Amino acid sequence: MYSLLPYNTFGIDVNADRFLEYTSVEELKKLIAQGAITTPFLHIGGGSNLLFTKDYDGLILHSRIEGIEVTEEDARSVSVRVGAGVVWDDFVAYCVEHGWYGAENLSLIPGEVGASAVQNIGAYGVEVKDLITAVETVNIQAEECVYSVDECGYTYRDSIFKRPENKSAFVTYVRFRLSKEEYYTLDYGTIRQELEKYPALTLPVVRKVIIGIRESKLPDPKVMGNAGSFFMNPIVSKEKLEALQQEYPHMPYYELANGRVKIPAGWMIDQCGWKGKALGPAAVHDKQALVLVNRGGAKGSDIIALSDAVRASVREKFGIDIHPEVNFIN
Repeated sequence: MYSLLPYNTFGIDVNADRFLEYTSVEELKKLIAQGAITTPFLHIGGGSNLLFTKDYDGLILHSRIEGIEVTEEDARSVSVRVGAGVVWDDFVAYCVEHGWYGAENLSLIPGEVGASAVQNIGAYGVEVKDLITAVETVNIQAEECVYSVDECGYTYRDSIFKRPENKSAFVTYVRFRLSKEEYYTLDYGTIRQELEKYPALTLPVVRKVIIGIRESKLPDPKVMGNAGSFFMNPIVSKEKLEALQQEYPHMPYYELANGRVKIPAGWMIDQCGWKGKALGPAAVHDKQALVLVNRGGAKGSDIIALSDAVRASVREKFGIDIHPEVNFIN
């Protein structure tokens, strides 16, 4: 048995039958050729988007492929190839240090680069699909395949890599294009308000502001187990929003294309009175209602029970279904 406690940010104390890591494409192919990858298996990144509900009766795979390599560069942009095992925030810091624009709003998101491309992580008006040009994979037959960004099927917190038929496509490298020309995405949350505290607008300042905002709302997983945002923000029609605004005129929203709007799930959860409330060892964080936390000793079933109760409240009050962003591993 292999403890998965260091491999899930919720801090759920579960075990796996087996655990394997690899540091290169060649090593992964060798493991496949040797028949070492047996079913059932689960490929994980930093474990920041997983909720284990019990011990995993199978093999856990984890990439340790490192490296950030510039593959193309001109006066306007730079293309980089990044190992799937690189810590996501280390990559963001590298971009900022080198004066590359685009990733700074995704600062401090936990997890690894490979998982970022699977989940299509996003924050403060930016999604990683905006930066990705291609995703390199190796499948269970040891075949290499490169998916262009258009082939990845990216939508809100989703990609083809999350579909059951692609669970055996292991992300090895992700290719990104960053801008060398100054541009920022600032019209989300309190970014502009926080920037007023600084004399100049620079890339390091924006990263510092984003980190400050996140740290003020999100608990450190090393201190209190959590997976960051637990729920996805629901997308509804403008008609649905207008109907809700009759009763909730101050309901916040973000306009999307095709007459759709995104409503902050955290706001609705807060309106239902859940912020800071607990069910046993699981609780809704007192500073950000979108975050569920393990107060100590929680099992996966405790987190799910809280999630179900929160979802039921939102459904009853607003007539909207909110769905977990976190993947439940049974």
